[in-house]
Amino acid sequence: MKTTNFYPELYQYIENLLGQFDDIPENRKKDLKIISDFISSRINGGETAKLTFICTHNSRRSHLGQIWAQTAAAFYSIPGVETFSGGTEATAFNPNAVKAMRKAGFWIDSDGKKDNPVYTVLFADKASPIKAFSKKFNDEVNPDMGFAAIMTCSDADENCPFIPGASFRIPITYEDPKAYDNTGRQDKAYEERCFQIGLEMFYLFSEVQRD
Repeated sequence: MKTTNFYPELYQYIENLLGQFDDIPENRKKDLKIISDFISSRINGGETAKLTFICTHNSRRSHLGQIWAQTAAAFYSIPGVETFSGGTEATAFNPNAVKAMRKAGFWIDSDGKKDNPVYTVLFADKASPIKAFSKKFNDEVNPDMGFAAIMTCSDADENCPFIPGASFRIPITYEDPKAYDNTGRQDKAYEERCFQIGLEMFYLFSEVQRD
């Protein structure tokens, strides 16, 4: 199944994810399968499957979704998948989320800008880098037609009921680890959210069917 040289620490993390699919509630699996079917339909029709993860500030959960989804596509050797993220406003990729992803085993570097830095994210030395920075969902770097809009927070889902150009939208919401910023549980909360999103993205891609 492994087709690229994932960083060893990250590969061990992924192996742990693969052993815990049974922990995902059945109602979540049903929603995730809808996205799997979208991906299957696109790639089997010779099209690119584009996924845009949307949250209010594009600072935490939407970035985790984008990065884990692209990583899972590579792990399962599913071609023609492109992942994106955006918000209803732009802020910055939160340093606590970056820290959690680094702890999971990703290589992440920053361009050093103070406001809204651009991060380069790698899961393997020869993999195409993922560029992560905060932006609105309709930013020019994101697709404007034919994509799946995956709403990762309830606020964005409620306040942005229509996403122009999306083939469909679906809420796959997660608890915001921001609630634990500057508390003794901060790092644990981000690590838990990182693991949960990784787990569900890997389950989602394990269900993609190729002709």
